[in-house]
Amino acid sequence: MDIIVKPLVTEKMTHQGETLNRYGFVVRKDVNKLQIKKAVEEMYNVTVSEVNTMRYAGKAKSRYTKSGVIQGKSPSYKKAIVTLAEGDKIDFYSNI
Repeated sequence: MDIIVKPLVTEKMTHQGETLNRYGFVVRKDVNKLQIKKAVEEMYNVTVSEVNTMRYAGKAKSRYTKSGVIQGKSPSYKKAIVTLAEGDKIDFYSNI
């Protein structure tokens, strides 16, 4: 059940959850929309009407320090935006 890595709790996704009934998740890179739909429905007991996915590439980062230039890379990931059926809600804060 490790298809969903973590939910996206940002200002934009919170606003979309309240107005458009859409919620964002970071998912594994090798899963498809049907697997994401099934995982969200099983985990949160809701009905998913639509799934949109986006792939983000890792970006090169560098910073200048006393000891020289340090270079690295931010990780790549896949994001899924899940639209729920009318009347369904996901409350990420219920487990706190």
